[in-house]
Amino acid sequence: MTTVISIHSFRGGTGKSNTSSNIAGQLAAAGNRVAVVDTDIQSPGIHVLFGFSDDLDNTLNDYLWGQIPIAQAAHEVTDRVSGSTPVAEGGALYLIPSSMKSGDIARVLREGYDVGTLNDGFRDLARDLQLDYLLIDTHPGLNEETLLSITISDVLLLLMRPDRQDFQGTAVTVDVARKLGVPELFLIINKVPSNIDSVDLREQMTQIYAAEVAAILPLAEEVVQNASEGLFSLTSPDHPWSAQIREAAARVSQ
Repeated sequence: MTTVISIHSFRGGTGKSNTSSNIAGQLAAAGNRVAVVDTDIQSPGIHVLFGFSDDLDNTLNDYLWGQIPIAQAAHEVTDRVSGSTPVAEGGALYLIPSSMKSGDIARVLREGYDVGTLNDGFRDLARDLQLDYLLIDTHPGLNEETLLSITISDVLLLLMRPDRQDFQGTAVTVDVARKLGVPELFLIINKVPSNIDSVDLREQMTQIYAAEVAAILPLAEEVVQNASEGLFSLTSPDHPWSAQIREAAARVSQ
């Protein structure tokens, strides 16, 4: 049985793709079969974290336009984990990227795509790759695609920053998720300055949203400098940011 985990934020710039890919890497390193899908089709980017260039072929777009089966868009990236962290027996990681080609993005913006086809693709991926976990890196905000991802999720991770705009947007998303009946909902607070007490912040967020905080990720210069150079939690496992990523991965896998 595949556990579907959506990672979502109400606003862009929260570090959602970086968090998604690092949690996926941790789950794979623990011996799970994992795939992460970049459904931020209008502004994709998670592929860079796995060392792919912008002109890669066999993408989610190709599947949505009926050109390939979705399993053909799954690029195995287990070596991106095993290169820095031992992978337990059976572990595997796949990336289903969206296209960065300007013509493909323009076509999506112009024509859209069938959200039902996307749902079918999720089911086919889980079956064909025999996945333990399917992670969906969503488009920020609330639209038809993100509502689908939230609806089919077993776990929803809501990423937010400690600022007022994110507080308001997250409240809206939490309300929608509860109305849609998401079984498990967790908060991840990212880019937290060192002058904010993490214990107090955790208590405040838990009280405001009546949801468990799975991780508090510090604002770390090392993570910023790493940018899109790989999975930081695997290359720098002793960093406090990495410890929180492991905590989030452990929480969603319970």
